Amino acid sequence: MSSGEWHDGTRCVHAGLPEPTPGAPFLPGPVFAAPYHLDPWQGPAGAVNGYGRPDNPTRRLLEAAIGELEGGDCRAFASGQAAITGLLLAVLRPGDTIVLPADGYFPVRAFATATLEGIGVRVRFVPTAGPYPSFDGVRMVLLETPANPGLDVADVAALAEAAHAAGALVAVDNTTATPLGQRPLDLGADLVVASGTKALTGHSDLLLGYVASRSAELLETVTAWRSTTGAVPGAFDAWLAHRSLATLDLRLARQTANAAAVAELLAGRADVTGLRWPGRPEDPAYRVASTQMRRMPGVLSFDLGDADRVARFVEASRLVAAATSFGGLHTTADRRAQWGDDTAPGFVRLSCGVEDTADLLADLTAALDSAAQGRRLS
Repeated sequence: MSSGEWHDGTRCVHAGLPEPTPGAPFLPGPVFAAPYHLDPWQGPAGAVNGYGRPDNPTRRLLEAAIGELEGGDCRAFASGQAAITGLLLAVLRPGDTIVLPADGYFPVRAFATATLEGIGVRVRFVPTAGPYPSFDGVRMVLLETPANPGLDVADVAALAEAAHAAGALVAVDNTTATPLGQRPLDLGADLVVASGTKALTGHSDLLLGYVASRSAELLETVTAWRSTTGAVPGAFDAWLAHRSLATLDLRLARQTANAAAVAELLAGRADVTGLRWPGRPEDPAYRVASTQMRRMPGVLSFDLGDADRVARFVEASRLVAAATSFGGLHTTADRRAQWGDDTAPGFVRLSCGVEDTADLLADLTAALDSAAQGRRLS
């Protein structure tokens, strides 16, 4: 069996590792270097490493690992926001038009209106679920699927075909799905961008982003931007991220199972509205998601009516922590409106951790009951 035929768990454990060397660790430790020794005669041409900003072997191993999982070449960035803003600024020029998800990650939408429009890029917002306009005259279509935080799903293959027919590039934010949930490059996308801070690394202990592509020209443009701006992750963050990839398949399996169980629990409660999880047959996104995605995310969303009830729910829970971001080992709840996101006051994005399913369901039930009765613990 070749490495291309391995299953997800095997691929995650072995992705990006160097060839075995007796006496060496499976994953070499982080290389902390700003300058490196140069060849006195050849200078930087004499070795692969010259200066730490464009060159770091720890980062290259991580990029090889993520590239194997995404099915393309990868460039790591200091954060997901650094990756997506770097991609947009590197590729777009004044007069270009970009189509963005109207229900996508709020800081990206804010960046588009504050910065991209400020330099002369025309910005159009379209809901993830559509309907989509003609892509004539569009330079790039950015999809976020499943969308964060509303969890709608876009048909990547169909939209990529339409965009390419009009001469537009297609980039997909793969943060929520991860490369084990879907591989946008296989579906026709030109670029993948994601935050590795979340489920990809899953331990809530680092910031990371990346861009992946099969186009050498696009990767060269992105790499030049990153080197010029210095938006690179540190060596230790890169090492932590690579270490964390080994358990990605295991973590996602439990998170998805927990999300399925939690969705069933919430669907049966009259005091919960607006439940969204693309793995439910009743969900509007299920038809596309069940065909396009290889596994469902561990994230779901719902509405508890108002901010006070959300606070009572989280306070009453023993297992759910109030925190932003998602995809970590611990179950977390985030009331997105508190960050200025244009969601309802009681809207909650719940990220299922890897707790035992029975414990999580019992805890959520007790916390929701307490919140519904209006009890405040403090």
